[in-house]
Amino acid sequence: MFEPTTCQFQLRFQSLFHSGRGFAFPCDCQGHVDLDHLGERTRTNYLFARAMVGRDLAVPAVEAVALH
Repeated sequence: MFEPTTCQFQLRFQSLFHSGRGFAFPCDCQGHVDLDHLGERTRTNYLFARAMVGRDLAVPAVEAVALH
């Protein structure tokens, strides 16, 4: 699918109540997150973020990431 180290996109879940806070996860250009390449804590955070959409987090958006 894609390599997390060369990922050029992220799926961002922005907080509805705290500007600048939220979660971001590596994804492809369509917003698909490869759960098999996430660590246990990151996978848990991703599943939490998905569950909190509409409660504490906005609908996620795909963003381009500048590679260093």
